[in-house]
Amino acid sequence: MFNLTWGILFVVVNFALFLLCYRFFGKKGLYAWIGFATVLANIQVVKTIELLGIVMTLGNTVYTSIYMSTDLLNEKYGTKEAKQAVWFGFFSLVASTVIMQMALVFTPQESDIAQSSLETIFGLMPRLAAGSLCAYFISQFLDVRVYSYLKKRFPVYNQFWIRTNGSTGLSQLVDSLVFCTIAFAGVYTLDVWLQILLSTYLFKFVISVASTPVLYIARSFRIKEDGA
Repeated sequence: MFNLTWGILFVVVNFALFLLCYRFFGKKGLYAWIGFATVLANIQVVKTIELLGIVMTLGNTVYTSIYMSTDLLNEKYGTKEAKQAVWFGFFSLVASTVIMQMALVFTPQESDIAQSSLETIFGLMPRLAAGSLCAYFISQFLDVRVYSYLKKRFPVYNQFWIRTNGSTGLSQLVDSLVFCTIAFAGVYTLDVWLQILLSTYLFKFVISVASTPVLYIARSFRIKEDGA
């Protein structure tokens, strides 16, 4: 029960910080959010918890906020800005991975207490790292494309929820499928692999739906750089 209560608070805090980042820093804040959210998501995913009888990894909430950022950019600033933000997030993920892998190679001093912890967090297996990079790259660009398509099909201002949930729902399914296939195919039996895939996607989708009111609030902000 504690994890459920704390998890709800965790989601609320993530969404509140997302809103503050955009309210205070505008479009630049969304780019910054995407940059550190990609890094935080891959750090948090190392930790597993049990929630409602299901074992899952952390990172899903902050990872979902990346889709929130690109959808908001697409909505208010256009497809070009959203695509550039995806590239920025991808570069942040690659750069942080390369830098931390190089940092781990240094020989630690005898009294060092950080090496083993850093290896646990950043010493990702090649399949996990490859799965994370591929899933991000494919799903994020898919999200931008689908959102742009839905924006043409459902252009009405109040149809925002269709655009954001439709694009995020599909792209997160692809994200989960790509990651689980690269990281876990052949490692687990098919039934276990399916459980991991479905539970991962279901949790992400629930968080995405819950983020809809947050995106409506963010869209209503009057940002100086928008000329409002």
